[in-house]
Amino acid sequence: MEKETIKLDIADRRILTELDINCRISATQLAKKVRKSREAVKYRIRQLEEKGIITGYLTSINPNKFGFYMFKVYLQLENIPQERQKFYEFLRTRKNIYWYGISDGAFDCIFAILSRGITEYYEEINAICAQFRKLIVRKLLGVMVDTAQYNKKYFIENAPQKSVVFAGNVVHNKLDGLDFEIIDILANDARIPLTKLAHKAKSTVEIVRRRMRRMEELGIILSYRIDVDINKLGYEFFKAIIYFKSLSHKEELALMEWMKQEPHSVYYIRSLAPWEAEFEFVVENYLQFNKIIDEMRQKFPNVIRNCEHVIFMEERWMPGYGAIAAQKS
Repeated sequence: MEKETIKLDIADRRILTELDINCRISATQLAKKVRKSREAVKYRIRQLEEKGIITGYLTSINPNKFGFYMFKVYLQLENIPQERQKFYEFLRTRKNIYWYGISDGAFDCIFAILSRGITEYYEEINAICAQFRKLIVRKLLGVMVDTAQYNKKYFIENAPQKSVVFAGNVVHNKLDGLDFEIIDILANDARIPLTKLAHKAKSTVEIVRRRMRRMEELGIILSYRIDVDINKLGYEFFKAIIYFKSLSHKEELALMEWMKQEPHSVYYIRSLAPWEAEFEFVVENYLQFNKIIDEMRQKFPNVIRNCEHVIFMEERWMPGYGAIAAQKS
């Protein structure tokens, strides 16, 4: 039986759009942007939370900016439901898992793992595969080059265009215990008031504000956004795995601009893997996803060689801060 989807009016959609651009925006500023009273905005946000549409407030943080590499693991699994559930629970407890997705299609599970180096990653993934050798049918490994993260543009037409880029070259910016404490708190509570954040971090408002500003300038903190249960809104999350024929710099810029403008795009991932890129979209159904891919093929016939896809049933930002928190000491 299909789940009943929740219908949103234009005011709710504008609120969601603005919160995804910056969820730390004040109710007063947000009210001005959506042309509603402050009280009405606060009420609507509360309703969106209670209905389970807004499931959290996330801070996008780039671990590459303080010494971590981001590796990707793509798995095909045996059809053993109990063992699959054990494996998924195992991933949820790992302190160095940044993100994971349970999917159908080309792969059954994909996750990103943080590591300080290739040897550490090699040993970690071999240990995981040895522990679940009866479940894992096939594995492919990759390294994330970088990822363009777009704001959620599918709520309203002509939504503002905003993107940030994480991963990239590893930089060893020095952070102390207070910086890591702030990161840990903000990771899954990005809308927390500054006074409460300072109290939890055992610091002052001014010091915490200054630390946040510094981490934003260094590209450690990239954005403050919302986590949304897209299923309740009648959407589905697809990943297109793209194999290129060739890609000149000019063609790549054109492809990036196309992805940025595409209303349903959410991520453009460049990888060192058997393929060159992964494009992710939030759409109403497979037909809409397929239409987008066909449009891409027609627009870039000399670039796109082949395309595989997965649909995510579940995906979660962990976001691997256990590994980061270990540095506090």
